[in-house]
Amino acid sequence: MDPITVTSGTGLWHMIWGAGTMVKFVLLILFLMSVLTWATIIYKMLLLKKIAKETERFYDAFWELKSLSKTSSICKNYKNTPLARMFKNFYNEATATPNALKSGTERFKRILMKSTSVEKSAMERFTPFLATTGSTAPFIGLFGTVWGIMNAFRSIGVKGAANLAVVAPGISEALIATAMGLFAAIPAVVGYNHLITKIDGICAEMDNFTLDLLGIVEKENIGSGIKIND
Repeated sequence: MDPITVTSGTGLWHMIWGAGTMVKFVLLILFLMSVLTWATIIYKMLLLKKIAKETERFYDAFWELKSLSKTSSICKNYKNTPLARMFKNFYNEATATPNALKSGTERFKRILMKSTSVEKSAMERFTPFLATTGSTAPFIGLFGTVWGIMNAFRSIGVKGAANLAVVAPGISEALIATAMGLFAAIPAVVGYNHLITKIDGICAEMDNFTLDLLGIVEKENIGSGIKIND
């Protein structure tokens, strides 16, 4: 074990600098996890906000145009929303063969379900890291704390004294690891729950859009108000 270096400084940096090698290593891991956590949260929040906005705009445009071919032509203007890619897969299948819409909903249902699964997986990318950080960071911090306290008691044996002046610096340095673990874990848990809620909302829009497209197939383009071509 690494001995605790007792310093005269009482600041946070002095305590970290005086900690043992293992505690410093734990703090470094937790610091990197915290940085990646915040980077992931900020990136995903901005991306999901953009996706939600474009999804709403594409949905409105789809019903305003009332034409599959016209909707297909504007998909290139909606690169962020999964609805545009779902629609392109649907449209390509609908126009692949004559009277494709009359073949029934099963083939289109499989295509749309696969598209939904792919898009959901894409939106959930990096979010498992937040869940991992939220569940493991406190225990990593606790490991650093236990290791630091063991070193503190070891220093008592080396110095042959057990007064507060000897024990307190080592224990306070060790407890920093617990604090750092919570500092990394709490934003990760909050961020994960927030992002999953946003993703679930977009997935609900995808499910609604799937039902709309399947409704067009069921009506065989009659009475739905939607035309395949102009």
